Amino acid sequence: MIRDVSTTLDMKRTADGSIGSAEPLFALRSEKGLGIGDVATLREFIVWAREIGFGVVQLLPINEVGRDNSPYNAISAMAIEPMTLHLAPDSPEELTREAFERATANENLAALRRGPVKYERVRKLKRELLERAFGNFQLNATANRRSAFEEFCDHESSWLKPYSFFRALMEINRESETWDEWKREHRDPQTAHSWLAEQSPEMRGHSLRRQLLQRGCFH
Repeated sequence: MIRDVSTTLDMKRTADGSIGSAEPLFALRSEKGLGIGDVATLREFIVWAREIGFGVVQLLPINEVGRDNSPYNAISAMAIEPMTLHLAPDSPEELTREAFERATANENLAALRRGPVKYERVRKLKRELLERAFGNFQLNATANRRSAFEEFCDHESSWLKPYSFFRALMEINRESETWDEWKREHRDPQTAHSWLAEQSPEMRGHSLRRQLLQRGCFH
């Protein structure tokens, strides 16, 4: 159930007279969420907004953010912020209930859901959930799921491959999006590709496939 946000709604009226609301996705939190608004709660909010007569729901940017967590300081024009993905048992289908419960066992979910968004805790938890789903996908994905993933990657390859490479380099460089502070061999695309080619096949595949999966299969 979506929380009561009536006291914080940013009410808007469009040029044609329609009334709506402009909200940051991270603020649309639910009682069973993981401490931040996500796309599942957004769907609930849209249904509720329609029921009370709103004609428009407008969002702040939902693209992946940098270390300051500002929706206005996105690091991609295409990739969604992974923290706003809906992660729950069977969502995605590779995230089993057992894996979900293991990942959340040491987290105080009640405290995580209260007060301001605790970005680092939310990011760490959702990253672990995605990792567990990724591992299960590698081992047990159905032919249809693998085919759908490969089709998505092919269709979106113009941005997905270079961005996944960028995110893999970010991960290696302590999650910093400031490329001119990276290790010298990672700052230039040509030298970065050469460096990656020298790494073990396991390391190359793990970094790039994981980034592809997080930004493709789990949208």
